Amino acid sequence: MSNTFLILKQEYLKRVKKKSFIILTVLMPFLIAGVYGLVIYFSVKDDTEERTIAVYDETSLFLGEFSDEGSTKYHFIPKEEYAGLKSNLKESGYYGVLYIPANIYTSNQAQLISDKQLPMELAEQLERKLSRFIENDKRQKVVEESGIPDLERKLAETRTSVTLSTLKISETGEAKKSSSVVAFIASYSMGLIIYFFVFMYGAMVMKSVMEEKKSRIIEVIISSVKPSQLMAGKIIGTALVGLTQVTIWVVLGGIGLVAVQGFFSPDTAQQMGQSLMESQGAMNPAMTQAAQSNPVNEVMEMIGNLNIPLILFSFVFYFLAGYLLYSSLLGAVGAAVDNDEDSQQMVFPVTFPLILSIMLLFPIAKNPEGQLAFWTSIIPLTSPIAMMARIPYGLPAWELVLSMSLLVLTTIGAIYAAAKIYRVGLLMYGKKVNLKELVKWLRYRS
Repeated sequence: MSNTFLILKQEYLKRVKKKSFIILTVLMPFLIAGVYGLVIYFSVKDDTEERTIAVYDETSLFLGEFSDEGSTKYHFIPKEEYAGLKSNLKESGYYGVLYIPANIYTSNQAQLISDKQLPMELAEQLERKLSRFIENDKRQKVVEESGIPDLERKLAETRTSVTLSTLKISETGEAKKSSSVVAFIASYSMGLIIYFFVFMYGAMVMKSVMEEKKSRIIEVIISSVKPSQLMAGKIIGTALVGLTQVTIWVVLGGIGLVAVQGFFSPDTAQQMGQSLMESQGAMNPAMTQAAQSNPVNEVMEMIGNLNIPLILFSFVFYFLAGYLLYSSLLGAVGAAVDNDEDSQQMVFPVTFPLILSIMLLFPIAKNPEGQLAFWTSIIPLTSPIAMMARIPYGLPAWELVLSMSLLVLTTIGAIYAAAKIYRVGLLMYGKKVNLKELVKWLRYRS
């Protein structure tokens, strides 16, 4: 046991004292926030590329109806010019040509010609303009034919936008505000975090074993340490490194959430709203009500209404169990091979269930009660990620207990098998290892 602790300590201190670990631990939250900030910024940023779309309208109904939108401008052209543009679009200076056929009211189809792959936003903009015009024109004809006074105004008044507020009934019967979006973000984020850490730290264990094996220093180490003690020390030491990093990030994230919640407190929001209205010289009751509303506090309330203790406990459990499972298997791979080429061939079959679970994370989080979500959260090789995608939504206790039990049993079996491969493979050099050879190693008696 003392040997295991010494190896554990050496592995832990060797990694946490690295400058790369310190820099990554401090900067990662800011890098993640920056990446999300850039994604949000570029998502809402207006497209500023100048485009001129030539429009040939066979119906002559849309003439003058296409107003410029943003940096996209529209120019109506006659039939003669359209015929020449189709074969000489590059030299024309137009970004594309919109052809509106005479039968558009019955076919509901138009055509956009360009020598480039058109942005999805531009196509949606044109579809919206055409659909809106045809809809308004048809509605106007219905109004004129009906003879009912103010029919158009009455039809406009029937348009309704409904906002859905969701409440979740707890076991005590208390109704709490919930949000499927908040639950989705929480489930998806935790699944990604577990995937990232299990993969990264499991690969660290494999790389450490391979380096020691290639340098032949492993021959000196196992002269005084049992292979099982060496494997346990490496796996547990690296796990503690991961937990240290996660703990620091959780603390920094908690501080950040408290700071954001404090900044957007009701008093602050009200003061900001009043200052804005005073600067505009208006005290509109609707604006006052909007200023007093605080969406940040509502989101924080929804997060608080999640079963945080269960989520944190499950996160730690599935992180550790998933890590022990895959790091044991990857450590065995590192002990069984001699070079990077062989390791890459063996790593993929071992980590394929992990990769598959991250690929299925979105449909699992989207439908946490479906058959796909159920079976992937029960099967031990995919459950560390799949189950974390379901827990924020709530699930029966027996499913969670069954998933955890199967994962623990599978992890114990994987550790036992990996220890056998580890013991034999550490001193095996110059031999290509295949599945048949690994099965033979598993049958060796201690």
